[in-house]
Amino acid sequence: MATNASPLHPYWPRHLRLDNFVPNDCPTWHILAGLFSASGVLVVTTWLLSGRAAVIPLGSWRRLSLCWFAVCGFIHLVIEGWFSLYHKDLLGDQAFLSQLWKEYAKGDSRYILNDNFMICMETLTAFLWGPLSIWVVVAFLRQQPLRFTLQLVVSVGQIYGDVLYFLTEYRDGFQHGELGHPLYFWFYFVFMNALWLVLPGILVFDSVKQLTHAQSLLDAKATKTKSK
Repeated sequence: MATNASPLHPYWPRHLRLDNFVPNDCPTWHILAGLFSASGVLVVTTWLLSGRAAVIPLGSWRRLSLCWFAVCGFIHLVIEGWFSLYHKDLLGDQAFLSQLWKEYAKGDSRYILNDNFMICMETLTAFLWGPLSIWVVVAFLRQQPLRFTLQLVVSVGQIYGDVLYFLTEYRDGFQHGELGHPLYFWFYFVFMNALWLVLPGILVFDSVKQLTHAQSLLDAKATKTKSK
């Protein structure tokens, strides 16, 4: 909806009318510090756990990948799960996670506009990729045979959702944020989401490599058995 009055909110497009918007009472640094502190605690905890609870010793690369999946599980289940459940109430709510989403929406206002794509994508991400991310961690600690298949499925799903996320905003002409803003566009919108292209891409390659090697060994064994 359009209005001639100056907007009383920080979101784009600037003509949006958001009558039930309540500004955050937490400063930006407080919100970001809370998010990155929680993620940091998870990384340290998972790193220590992967060194002590694994059935067989894991290398540094594998332990770092488990730290990534632990953080993914937290972000998907808790943060994106909150959006999935309370997206209708974000604008007027002052719970910490609601304020986090209102802060992030300065880079992509679709999150406070009840955008159908965002609701569907975030719900799927929260309740599918979230639990599966935790399962990946457990699968590697317990040496479950499904571990690389799970890693592949989750990583491909994350890439697919992220590509759609960027492409839908591109098709909309980047109208839901201030294009070029150093914090809201480059850090919130571009950098924070690009992580879910780069790191899952590396993990897809890792999964394909491991599964291909396993299949080669199985084929070689079958050929050897057949020749006897």
